[in-house]
Amino acid sequence: MLPTLPRQTWAWAFYDWANSAFATVVIAGFFPVFFREYWSRDVASSEITFHLGLANSAASVAIVVLAPVLGAIADSAGIKKRLLLLFATLGIAMTGAFFWLAAGEWQMAALLYVFASIGFMGGNVFYDSLLVNVAEQRHYDFVSAFGYALGYLGGGLLFAFCVAMTIKPAWFGLSGAAEAVRLSFLLTAVWWALFSLPVLLWVQEPKPLTRGGLVREIAGGFAQLYRTFHEIRRLRVLSLFLLAYWLYIDGVDTVIRMAVDYGLSLGFGTNQLITALLITQFVGFPAAVVFGRLGERYGTKRSIEFGIAVFIVVTILGSMMQKTWHFYAIAVIIGLVLGGVQSLSRSFYARMIPAGKSAEFFGFYNMLGKFAAVIGPALMGGAAVLTGDQRLAILSLLILFVAGGVLLYFVDEQAGIAAAKEL
Repeated sequence: MLPTLPRQTWAWAFYDWANSAFATVVIAGFFPVFFREYWSRDVASSEITFHLGLANSAASVAIVVLAPVLGAIADSAGIKKRLLLLFATLGIAMTGAFFWLAAGEWQMAALLYVFASIGFMGGNVFYDSLLVNVAEQRHYDFVSAFGYALGYLGGGLLFAFCVAMTIKPAWFGLSGAAEAVRLSFLLTAVWWALFSLPVLLWVQEPKPLTRGGLVREIAGGFAQLYRTFHEIRRLRVLSLFLLAYWLYIDGVDTVIRMAVDYGLSLGFGTNQLITALLITQFVGFPAAVVFGRLGERYGTKRSIEFGIAVFIVVTILGSMMQKTWHFYAIAVIIGLVLGGVQSLSRSFYARMIPAGKSAEFFGFYNMLGKFAAVIGPALMGGAAVLTGDQRLAILSLLILFVAGGVLLYFVDEQAGIAAAKEL
């Protein structure tokens, strides 16, 4: 199957290979640690946590506001690729700029991180929406999963190389771990830029039927956004899926975001946590492809439900783990289903949206994704305060997975596809 994929499908998937380096090396890997230990080394610990949380929140809020509006404008004006280029360029430039920041410059580091994150998340709105332009509907599952698979592999390979530089900086002619981390940010920017070229060069975007001036296109985008709100309310099956997606993806994102903190609270070391992250990345590469096949063979919804069931098991196992190998085993299990749940959710949604409106509808989809991990951390935090036990706190996430899974069960995919065609 892989050699017969059209060139534009490969080109589209390689953008995941490109920008996943930022997600892995910067967001999950080095930035939180470097922000605390290098750029904020003279700042109180509680203030560092507040500053980092504020930076993440600011970027997410910006995308929540911009994504639906820009999605509507992109469909109205036929400029999805242009907006992808705009946001990718922003993210690449800000990521590369980390290299030149000196120790103690936490304010500038936080500001660059906000804009880099906006570039990363904003670009994904238009990248996701191009799925409908590079694959036939019957291949959405596999192509979506293939993109995630390349993302895991690409991000994992670069992260492994950067970790090697920090462990043995002398081998690379570097003065120490700090210089290695700074260089890692620059390499991530170069990687992101280089592998973004295929999607910009080879993916074809249909031209809009009519074109007006910039002001008219912006006005048309806002008008389309207003209509989209009403269309989503009319598409009851799609609305039910979005609610289910918000709940279970909130649980998924909370597991990802809280894993490091949870592991540290149980006494696991930083090196063990980095190893677990690498395990998840490299297991996620083949697993995402396999999940795409499962979606095609056994049904997309059923495969997502299987992934949710695995996360329920992972949550329970996580509350009981005691030894390092337990942590690694859970990392393997998460790697097996993480990309599958994410990619099949994207392809499942793509089937139930009206033709010609992918960017605006994926604007809403990504907006919900940014709202994700809002309930989960609150549940865990509240449970931890009430019980005083982190192991019991993580079990609170079962509420999100069970509720999301139950709602997903009642989503009728064929009815959703039929309703979208009637609009």
